[in-house]
Parts: sequence; structure tokens; C-alpha cells
Amino acid sequence: MKIGLYFGSFNPIHTGHLVIAQHMCSRHALESVWFVVTPQNPHKIGAPLLHDEERLEMVRRSVEDNPQFEVSDVEFDLPRPNFTANTMDLLTSRHPEHEFNIIIGGDNLRSLQHWARWQFLVDNYVFLVYPRAYTEGEQPSPEGTIAPDDERIILSPAPIISISSTYLRDALSGGDSMRYLLPDVARAYIEDKGLYGWPR
Repeated sequence: MKIGLYFGSFNPIHTGHLVIAQHMCSRHALESVWFVVTPQNPHKIGAPLLHDEERLEMVRRSVEDNPQFEVSDVEFDLPRPNFTANTMDLLTSRHPEHEFNIIIGGDNLRSLQHWARWQFLVDNYVFLVYPRAYTEGEQPSPEGTIAPDDERIILSPAPIISISSTYLRDALSGGDSMRYLLPDVARAYIEDKGLYGWPR
């Protein structure tokens, strides 16, 4: 099977994640997208994170109505912080029958050469790259950016949906409406448990 791997802390998962995943299935003939919930991103150490199991449960509820989507906790038992190369070693050994594609945003492409064992990843896996808006102060063409080659690193014309997880967490703590921003099941889970400071 041709599988897309969508890594993220999903803190929380939002509608933009689901739109990107569905786009990748449709545009690149993926049979499935696995949402790989990351316990600790090495580039975001110190960032506030909801408990692993709560983020996993939100993703599970959000994707269960789509037969092309699955959720994975494969990184939960790996050393932390989690490095994509180590996860790919494990998944490839467990599922040699699958062809794995790694789904990333354009911001991650711009920093890919800072990833652990990045050359191994580029040599062995296809990257499907969706566009992301530049953050404030970021250079449009930073030196060292890996260029797409239409074979291993493919720029995909997905819609740009700039939903900030930081904005969502701040809005939730203030009791703002999350309608249209979060999947309804994730929103209900957050409100029911009073997560992210949601007023109960």
C-alpha cells in the first residue's frame, strides 16, 4: 500500500490537518494517511503539550469517520525527543509491504537539512510538501533549502490553511467558539474535559 505519514503533535488537531490529509490522498493516490501523533518534537522542546493520550484520542475521534485515515501511536514507545528517521526505521521494518510517503509543510522543507539523518530520509522516502505561509521574520529563500525535484520532494498544490495551534489554545482558554476550526468531535472532547483551560 502507498501510505502517507502525517507527523505532528496535533495540539490540538484542527480542520486544516484534515483538509491537507484528504488533499494528499486525492492528489497523490495514497491509499491511506496515518496521523502519527508525536509525543515530543525535537524542534519544539519546552512548548506546552497536552497529555499524549488526550491528543491521541482527539485525533482518533476526528479521523474515525474517514476510511482512508488512521491514527498511529508508534512514537509513544520510542526515545524522546522523537526523530523522524528513527520512526521510519521502525515502520519500514514492521511494514516492508508498504510504500511510505512523508507529508510535511513548506516550513519543514526549509529546515529539513537540520533534521537528524536528513539525507537518509531524502534518499529513501518521497516527501509530499504542502504550502505553508512564512512566519514573521523568516527569509523567503533561506540558504541551504532543499530544492524540490518532482521525484523525491514533491510540492503539492494543497490549499494554504493558516490555523495556528497557539491561537487555538489561547482562544480555547478564553472560551471562544471553535466552530469550523476544530472537528466537532475534537471540540466536544475538549469542552467535556475542560482541556486547554476551556471554562467548564
